[in-house]
Amino acid sequence: MSLFRDDGIVLRTQKLGEADRIITLLTRGHGRVRAVARGVRRTKSKFGARLEPFSHVDVQFFARGSELVGRGLPLCTQSETIAPYGGGIVTDYARYTAGTAMLETAERFTDNEGEPAVQQYLLLVGGLRVLARGEHAPHLVLDAFLLRSLAVNGYAPSFNDCAKCGMPGPNRFFSVAAGGSVCVDCRVPGSVVPSAETLTLLGALLTGDWETADACEARHAREGSGLVSAYLHWHLERGLRSLRYVEKS
Repeated sequence: MSLFRDDGIVLRTQKLGEADRIITLLTRGHGRVRAVARGVRRTKSKFGARLEPFSHVDVQFFARGSELVGRGLPLCTQSETIAPYGGGIVTDYARYTAGTAMLETAERFTDNEGEPAVQQYLLLVGGLRVLARGEHAPHLVLDAFLLRSLAVNGYAPSFNDCAKCGMPGPNRFFSVAAGGSVCVDCRVPGSVVPSAETLTLLGALLTGDWETADACEARHAREGSGLVSAYLHWHLERGLRSLRYVEKS
């Protein structure tokens, strides 16, 4: 038997028996981890209140063997709140739906349990912090998170230079299959022609230029969200269920 300690974000919970839950977390040191939290569904359980989706927690696990992720699920025996991001998210529909899509994305990009994914973890922590504080429009925070998640997993799209030949941009066409912006010579069937303002917005979200992103018009934000969703769908091979509920301004 071994004790492990890590900090992580609660991605989701599942009922187990009459009073227990299976908690799925994205942790700093062990990647995605599923663990059993006993008794957390009892009304008076303060332990359970700390293990709700969006919570940033310091957690202690009790596992069989020398590895946290092994043959059976470890037990989550203790948790301390680092940041209760849920408090600033669940009371607002736009923030809640955007945050739910962020949690689902983080889980989808960490398929292998027990495999560290530090960049994805840090992206999620930062994204939820910004979302909870209401610093930017929720749909922009979500699109920025999706683009950066794609980037850290090796799927960074191009919004300026041609993704195929490298011709300096701006380029008019955009192809999900080709990796983003493409020039007239490299365009492929199915390429679209988004507005220049939309491509500028998406580039700003990818690089963290919030001054440009916050000043965008709603129509360009909607068009950009459509491109981000299609690009994410292509690389995940199926869409996010939670994206259909996200409000677009």
